[in-house]
Formats: sequence, structure tokens, C-alpha cells
Amino acid sequence: MSENVDLVRSIYADWERGDFTHDDWADPAIELVRPESLDGDAHQGLDASSGGWREWLRAWKDFRAEAHDYRTLDNDRVLVFGRMRGVGRLSGTSIDTETVNLFHIRQGKVVRLVLYSNRERALADLGLEQ
Repeated sequence: MSENVDLVRSIYADWERGDFTHDDWADPAIELVRPESLDGDAHQGLDASSGGWREWLRAWKDFRAEAHDYRTLDNDRVLVFGRMRGVGRLSGTSIDTETVNLFHIRQGKVVRLVLYSNRERALADLGLEQ
């Protein structure tokens, strides 16, 4: 289980520096899910997931994702509580918001990544107490 947390920590080490260029941690068939989006946004496969991520990142300057708490839920899942920060490239508006990300890991690769912006929703979806 600690290998999974180590993997997720290594991902966040890049993200905290604003480096989102690495994808060697992702399974080629990764599923990227944003359950809070209006259309239940989900991307299947590394190309689609990376494309969605690149589109998101283009809108921001100095975008960073920070982890504050790592929780092992079981042999395959790591839950991360953190923040994302950035400045809108066109608007100049700053964001600083809480995030909860759920990493599903198999054989040393992330096979599913669920991105939440609402802690209560994430915990409710997972059946966890606040």
C-alpha cells in the first residue's frame, strides 16, 4: 500500500512545481473523471485524458496542485486532500480552492483518477465520514 502512496506523492511533487508534463504514472487506458462537472465529464484513455488536462491548463498561469493529506483507502485507492491555485490567463482572476482527488492504482499505474472540488461530495460518494 505504501508503494501506491509513494507513487501519488511523486505525481504531486511535479504538480506542486506546476509541472504537468509527465504521464508515465498513468495506465494507457486511464479514466479521468470530474463528477461535479455539468455533463459528468469523463475521459477514457491517456490521449483523451491528457487532452482534457491540457485544455484546462491552457486557461491558467502559474497553476499548481498541492497535496496536504494522503489517505490509503484500500489496496488500490489513495485519496488526496489538497488545493489548486492559479491565475486565469485571460481574466487575471486568482483561484485558490480545495480539491479531493481519488487515485485508483493497479500494478504501479493510475488506472482511474477522480477529481473533486467539493470535499463533502467526495466523502459522500466514497461513503466516508467527514
